[in-house]
This record gives sequence, structure tokens and C-alpha cells, in this order.
Amino acid sequence: MIKVGDNVEYLGCTPEQVRWGNHDWPPCILGRIYEVTHVDVHSQHTKIQLKGMVGQFNSVCFHVID
Repeated sequence: MIKVGDNVEYLGCTPEQVRWGNHDWPPCILGRIYEVTHVDVHSQHTKIQLKGMVGQFNSVCFHVID
């Protein structure tokens, strides 16, 4: 489960992952690390916000870094 303050790596997104839950397309670079500033858990998807970026992104496009 992704939490506020976690560092996440961008894995990439498919158009379907972005459309599911009406997410925004992440303006991220593959393999880069980003900090989570907000988490919004829904019944079938989770939206996250990232430091310095506008939008809500599908959490499945990211992997938590230890």
C-alpha cells in the first residue's frame, strides 16, 4: 500500500490504466523516483499525487522504493 511520504518509481502507464478512475497522465520519466504527497483510496483503484506535479495518477503505474 502506497502511503504519503513514500518514494515511488515510475513504471509507465497504459492508456487503459490512465482512463480507469479518470486519472491524469503522469508527466513522469521511466525509472525516476518521486515523492507521494497525497493518497486517495477507492474501492477498485488508488489515486496518488506527487510532489511538484499537478494531477492524480493511478498507483499501479508506480512501485514503492524501500
